[in-house]
Amino acid sequence: MLRATALALACLLGSPAIAAESPTYGKQLEGFDYPHPLKHFDFKSQGQTLQMGYMDVPAKGQTNGRSVVLMHGKNFCAATWETTIDALSKAGYRVIAPDQIGFCTSSKPAYYQYSFQQLAANTHALLEQLGVQQAIVLGHSTGGMLATRYALMYPQQVEHLAMVNPIGLEDWKALGVPYRTVDQWYERELKLDAEGVRNYERKTYYAGRWKPEYERWVQMLVGLNKGPGHEVVAWNSALIYDMIYTQPVYHEFKDLKVPTLLLIGDQDNTAIGSDIAPPEVKARLGHYKDLGPQVAKLIPQARLVTFEGLGHAPQIEEPERFHKALIEWLGR
Repeated sequence: MLRATALALACLLGSPAIAAESPTYGKQLEGFDYPHPLKHFDFKSQGQTLQMGYMDVPAKGQTNGRSVVLMHGKNFCAATWETTIDALSKAGYRVIAPDQIGFCTSSKPAYYQYSFQQLAANTHALLEQLGVQQAIVLGHSTGGMLATRYALMYPQQVEHLAMVNPIGLEDWKALGVPYRTVDQWYERELKLDAEGVRNYERKTYYAGRWKPEYERWVQMLVGLNKGPGHEVVAWNSALIYDMIYTQPVYHEFKDLKVPTLLLIGDQDNTAIGSDIAPPEVKARLGHYKDLGPQVAKLIPQARLVTFEGLGHAPQIEEPERFHKALIEWLGR
């Protein structure tokens, strides 16, 4: 009991002491417990056999016959949708939560031409395999960029689009953020540690606040990056960061043809490359309080819900408040 209390206190204080207690996981996150049975989709892409991990959770009780596909963010996994999966399932939805190639429980290829189009095509192939012809698509963070691309590529198969604090609400390159090479991203990712992740998430994801339950997601990310596959994990992460920086979706929001919901924690300040941007550029980046309303005006059938005082992950910070807004909109 005393040891558990000390560890909890270390989590809250961001102490490096907890790093010594951090678990490590395999390169497909082996050893980390998912909230629902994990399944695998094997397919061929770019000349190699790959595997996507995913959860397929049926509706609890009376079904409404609708499916929701969840797209996770860069520092997240399908597992981080835990409370959202449960809320949607209880509301009658079938919920499919995949891990994209390069992430979490999915393959980390030694070489892969990453693009949002490719990840969208992979997800589309999974849904075809599962017999899902039309779905609601919900993306968070980088998953918001992917969800946008998916809705642009497959508009007839997207019933509704919802995005939670999606990155890509601005074009970082056009705003003057310097380019990082893949090698530079790789060196940066190799240095990832629990204290750094925790401090970043506290500041950006949770608006300066911290709860002990957030620590699970820190250890998930760090345990994957520090495990036996740490080099290939870091390499895939670097390739994915390059994709995010070089493939903006901002200029295509105007082309979306499906009803779209933006769910925005207004204290978020996420911006790719802001750590190396000149001060005058950095000062202009990541103002979600302004970006949410600006992008809502660009999307033809958009509705904006703002969560005042929340950061990058409102579905984790205040799940009841978040799910009430989401499910009410889906039920209209």
